[in-house]
Amino acid sequence: MPRQMIWIMTDTTGYNMVGCYGFPQMNTPHMDDIARHGVRFERAYTCQPVCGPARSALFTGLYPHSNGSWGNSMPLGADVKTLGQRLSADGVACGYIGKWHLDGGDYFGNGICPDGWDPDYWYDMKNYLDELSDADKLLSRTADPLITPIAEEFTFGYRVTQRALKFIEAHRDKDFFLVVSYDEPHDPGLCPEPYASMYRDVELPKNAAHFDTLKGKPLLQKLWGERNMGEEAMQRPIKFVRLLGCNSYADDLIGRVMTAARTQAPDALKLFTSDHGDAMDAHRLYAKGPCIYDEIARVPLMMEGPGITAGTVYPHTVSHIDLPATVLDWFKLARPVMLEGRSLLAQARDVTLPTGRPAFVEFARYEINHDGFGGFQPMRAVVTDTWRLALHLVDTDELYNIEDDPHCMHNRINDPACADIRNQLHDSILDWMNETRDPFRGYQWQARPWRPDKKPSWNVDDYIRHRENDPGEYRQKDYSTGLPIVTATWRRG
Repeated sequence: MPRQMIWIMTDTTGYNMVGCYGFPQMNTPHMDDIARHGVRFERAYTCQPVCGPARSALFTGLYPHSNGSWGNSMPLGADVKTLGQRLSADGVACGYIGKWHLDGGDYFGNGICPDGWDPDYWYDMKNYLDELSDADKLLSRTADPLITPIAEEFTFGYRVTQRALKFIEAHRDKDFFLVVSYDEPHDPGLCPEPYASMYRDVELPKNAAHFDTLKGKPLLQKLWGERNMGEEAMQRPIKFVRLLGCNSYADDLIGRVMTAARTQAPDALKLFTSDHGDAMDAHRLYAKGPCIYDEIARVPLMMEGPGITAGTVYPHTVSHIDLPATVLDWFKLARPVMLEGRSLLAQARDVTLPTGRPAFVEFARYEINHDGFGGFQPMRAVVTDTWRLALHLVDTDELYNIEDDPHCMHNRINDPACADIRNQLHDSILDWMNETRDPFRGYQWQARPWRPDKKPSWNVDDYIRHRENDPGEYRQKDYSTGLPIVTATWRRG
């Protein structure tokens, strides 16, 4: 039996934009159908809520601060291997069709197939633009589909889908790993009818998060909220016609891929997720950025395939960082030492199994080439089933108990009653930063104003740069001897 997996993802589909997560006003029958056929992970979180860095973790198994792509338009490190490289080395045909965003170019990419992926099927947004006339290029970025009808064949998503269907047909009897990566529903949100007007008259219901005054919250959120028209954001109706319409169109395209997958690769593992969500006016914010609110950082994640019980729900917090290890586990390949996640395959098959791990979320900047989204906003955060702590290096930190405060309205960072759990969470972030050799770590993350027992130190925790890696991969050389390091140590001495 061939080893096969199909990984489908969208851009900017938050968990709250998918019907099966408890939002029946969202028209996403095909995403919902994956959950009905398999397992839905109730609380999945991105590693960094911005497009490129989120993808960098998804396709390397390393956090953005480890793989080099910690902002948009920043390439992966030269020694960082992707899933395509790891799987193709074992004879698995690897196809990546759609948005890549990891080559260090602009938003559209450079159109060049990276090592490990089949160039016959490679198709990023630069390749799409190359197919268009200059007039159509402009149309693809500026058209309002409510005014200018868009033919389905014109969209990036349609062309990605057609290539994906050809890949599945051509590899139905072979070992393969296929990624289908839609740019939709990301702005500009082009889609044909009936999706373009599907949400024209739909006003979404509001919850407590839409009336957040941001009292006691970081300054960056207040500036962000002002950018979104300040208090007016709390008063206006919640209508996102293009985002939600294009999301439902992406769902339709996913349905076509899933139909082919179920008929031509019935024993393949099928996975659906998204890179991050969209604030959609919650907490007076828009789009995505340096925060851990569910609207932005929580994503849909579903899997179906052999051994996975249909209609099950995994209730605990999981992280995107675990998906590359899950892929390798599915293909029965050993997890490389350097990977920073662990497989979720056992949890997908038995939803009673805890992972024993929280989700860590980070942020550095939106894009390296400009200072939008507040410029440099370093954040390190941890999310558990009941708590979340966000450290904002140059701003106010945040602590929320999501059992008592599910919409994260009341920042309890200075609440003495929460000091013990706050400090435990803080220590877990510091340990994670050390273990992953976060290049941004330093005493500033330790000596927070609410943590008087942590004193600034020039040597911080004195962890050296070296980390373990696998035989056959590049071994760092010791500075004092010039010889390869045989065993990496965490702490000096």
